Amino acid sequence: MGSLILPRSGTVYAGAQIFIYSIEKHPDYAPFLLPLWHAVAGETIEVVSSELSLMETLVGPLERSDAQLVADYEKLFQQDGIRLISISRDMLRDAAKLRAANSAIRTPDALHAATARLIGCSMFLTNDAGFRRVPGLPFFVLSEMISS
Repeated sequence: MGSLILPRSGTVYAGAQIFIYSIEKHPDYAPFLLPLWHAVAGETIEVVSSELSLMETLVGPLERSDAQLVADYEKLFQQDGIRLISISRDMLRDAAKLRAANSAIRTPDALHAATARLIGCSMFLTNDAGFRRVPGLPFFVLSEMISS
């Protein structure tokens, strides 16, 4: 199993699955992501994501009527070192350009990529290899990192 190599400092963009794996304690990915959360606690890394991640993380718990899990996600997104970025018109325009250039990029993914590009993150952490289609995005795919 590989290890998660983080930048020494800066902003790490996290896709929704990063939060889901951590909060719901995925057996493979949650332990792998511990260095990220230690870096956040140590104030060397800031984790950012689009507000879209709030919606994406809450769908499953709401479908299952799991109020505790909803509360866990809400609490996570209020922690120091984790910041949700509001969706702006500039992000929507960049996302539209990404979709126009490559129709295989889904709208939510285009919004995540546009947000990450516009804030200039030093690392984009995801488990979706489809982000390869986004030029200029410093993305890292968990499943590939864990298997290396």
